[in-house]
Amino acid sequence: MSASAHVKKPGWFTVNVLNRAVAWVTRRGISVWGSRVLAVRGRKSGEWRRTPVNLLTFEGAQYLVAPRGHVQWTHNMRAAGGGELHLGRKTEVFTAVEVADDDKPALLRAYLKRWKAEVGVFFDGVGPDSGDAELRRIAPDHPVFRITVTH
Repeated sequence: MSASAHVKKPGWFTVNVLNRAVAWVTRRGISVWGSRVLAVRGRKSGEWRRTPVNLLTFEGAQYLVAPRGHVQWTHNMRAAGGGELHLGRKTEVFTAVEVADDDKPALLRAYLKRWKAEVGVFFDGVGPDSGDAELRRIAPDHPVFRITVTH
């Protein structure tokens, strides 16, 4: 399987219960461990697409990590070059730059330290205590974007 084809489909419970519940409370201004609602324009339709995400702050910068791999929002982000993060009525417009695979191990480790209980199943047994070699091995399967809030 090529890296660009790597996708881990969420289960029914995640799609119909967990994601909806997190999105619902996040839309009301309550962040669940850094949750935001990501809005990014569809690369084909131009329509806004929304999905709950975990916003990682690492060494003073902010990142979006795709635990399930190369999913629709990552393709849309590459095409759009940015989007919006929503928390209640607060909207942050941002630009996004994809992080190179060699620069991902520390980011993936930090992401897994914070959200392993929620997303660990998507990382093929690699966790926050795994070595850099293991994190480098899975890096191509997990897009990471550094975001810069513009307003």
